[in-house]
Amino acid sequence: MIDIHCHIIPGIDDGPKDMASSILMARKAEEEGITTIIATPHRSRVYVNDAEDVRRLTAELQEHLRCEGLSLQLLPGQEPRISGELIEELQDGRVMPLTGTGHYVFVEFPFDVVPRYAKQLLFDLQLEGYVPVIVHPERNVQLREHPSVLLDFVRNGALTQVTAGSLTGRFGKKVQTYSKNIVRARQCHFLASDAHDTVKRNFHMAEAKMLMVDEFGGDHFDIMMANATAVVNGEAIYPEAPVEVKQKKWFGLF
Repeated sequence: MIDIHCHIIPGIDDGPKDMASSILMARKAEEEGITTIIATPHRSRVYVNDAEDVRRLTAELQEHLRCEGLSLQLLPGQEPRISGELIEELQDGRVMPLTGTGHYVFVEFPFDVVPRYAKQLLFDLQLEGYVPVIVHPERNVQLREHPSVLLDFVRNGALTQVTAGSLTGRFGKKVQTYSKNIVRARQCHFLASDAHDTVKRNFHMAEAKMLMVDEFGGDHFDIMMANATAVVNGEAIYPEAPVEVKQKKWFGLF
């Protein structure tokens, strides 16, 4: 498996605090069947993490893993919080696309709302040659309450990444239900761990894979892994047409 979203670099965000913890995460990843991880530390006002530093730290961690006899491949990336300066930061090199050389760019929304300028920014990113990937949309309250918003983003070229722990219920029933809904509606293009440690924010990738195969059939998972491979190889992704999320209707007796 390829995990395109993981906080495995030590000491730079809310992920592992030291090298020993990062190595422990790498061992857990290999146990789950993960062969490649894109290291994606937060990029925000709280965690600056310029692209140059992330590249260097990813290479340093890779060397430590090799010394430990681990074969896990690491690639650099970032998880930038949405801002009006995102395109400028991509252009001047403070932010990089996934793998450091491709054109897929993570975009993280706040957990409560979707900024009003989001649609325009996602459009402008594509005009600049990037493919925006909205990370964990299932954890955003506004998107859960108004499913048409995400559908509109996807229909206009954005891709999305659902977190394995969301599918398995780690973030509660509402998040789990919406996660399953957007997977079923072909509004989700990647499965990733968003792992931060091996305890509270573990990988859950193997568990999520089993759930997807059981509930949706194997093609959903296979497509998501093929998409992850395309990101690593710098190839284009041709997603299936998304459909509306079907919401349950409740009928009362009068």
